[in-house]
Amino acid sequence: MTQRTPFIAGNWKMHRTPKESVALAREMVAKVGSAKGVEVAIAPTFTALQAVGEALAGSGVKLAAQNVHFEAQGAFTGEISAPMLREVGCAYAIIGHSERRQYFGETDEVVAKRARAAIAQGLGAIVCVGELLAEREAGKTLEVIERQLRGGLSGMSADEAKNLVIAYEPVWAIGTGKVATPAQAQEVHAAIRKLLSALFGGDRAATIPIQYGGSVKGSNAAELLGQPDIDGALVGGASLDPADFSRIVEAAKARCC
Repeated sequence: MTQRTPFIAGNWKMHRTPKESVALAREMVAKVGSAKGVEVAIAPTFTALQAVGEALAGSGVKLAAQNVHFEAQGAFTGEISAPMLREVGCAYAIIGHSERRQYFGETDEVVAKRARAAIAQGLGAIVCVGELLAEREAGKTLEVIERQLRGGLSGMSADEAKNLVIAYEPVWAIGTGKVATPAQAQEVHAAIRKLLSALFGGDRAATIPIQYGGSVKGSNAAELLGQPDIDGALVGGASLDPADFSRIVEAAKARCC
């Protein structure tokens, strides 16, 4: 079995001013900046990216963006491009988060364009998928995930997919305190791995990290990360708490080593 490095990413969403973000980033560096055997990234707001990137310099914590546009430049008011993100030090971009889909109308087609644009500029693309509560209750979880993956990865080659990360975030578990059981999460992660194999071949699929997201915190991280196809976490609220985020990173280290 291919060894995948556990990957913990913190999505700060629309929290913290640039000054507050720098202070939080410095706390994160003190807690997890020298973590071995696990990859760590944080995604502050756009206005804080450059300052946070400077605060992370020389540490093991990487910088991520919460979104990216599919064009390098142009008349796209309110958007930000991959070259811009690269210049301020971003290593990753989160793409297709359920909040982007729900509140801003992002489609699988748009997700695919954003993901390929990010990868073309050397960014890792963290592509999010996840079902609504009604879809889970109707037994449509795997159908929804397959549709989102096939659409969101449309046109991507196996070579491009070497810079791909998938984040499975059941929408009903984001910010609600509800968490998929480890068995529920593993079932979906295994299905994602199988589909990635169909899309890109088994060898490439075996190397693609699949994160779980949805009310992950220090108290439940170890059990979730103990599943064979759960390679990390995309963390929301707990990523604003350095102590709790550190516990999640420690759980990931234990999975690795």
